[in-house]
Amino acid sequence: MKIKRLPAGFVIPAQPVVASRPPSGPHWVHEIKHDGYRMIVRRDELTVRIYSRNAYDWTARLLTIASAAECIKAKSFTIDGEAVVLGPDGLSRLLGETKAGIVLNEHVVGDGYTVFEHACRIGAEGIVSKKVDGTYRSGPCSAWIKVRNPTCIACSGSAATSWNR
Repeated sequence: MKIKRLPAGFVIPAQPVVASRPPSGPHWVHEIKHDGYRMIVRRDELTVRIYSRNAYDWTARLLTIASAAECIKAKSFTIDGEAVVLGPDGLSRLLGETKAGIVLNEHVVGDGYTVFEHACRIGAEGIVSKKVDGTYRSGPCSAWIKVRNPTCIACSGSAATSWNR
């Protein structure tokens, strides 16, 4: 069932453009693409809500993240991110417990292809490259480019097509 009316303050997430090779050059930064659930964390005064990319309210399911968001010293904000459980190697896991709430996924400055090769070697889902001076835009966003690791289990076969992450 699709939501007919979006919740107040909900931001439709940016969708990276899928490519076979990452961009390179001084105008791009790169980050590891984790396999998790895309979430929008929204705070408006005292209320924190966590929404799926399709605007379903997941706040009650992700109380650790909601509690962490309540501790951020800002009256209002929107965070577009991936809800994941990180293993000891820093890669996402499908199952597990975590005590962390919100962790910044650091970007890497450097050659996109070198970063992508490293991500593939460590077993990451891939990378997302972001244009340094790009503007965040809801929906398809050419300032964000996603390159999938072809050997990653989550990216293989029809799973990568149907999951549309």
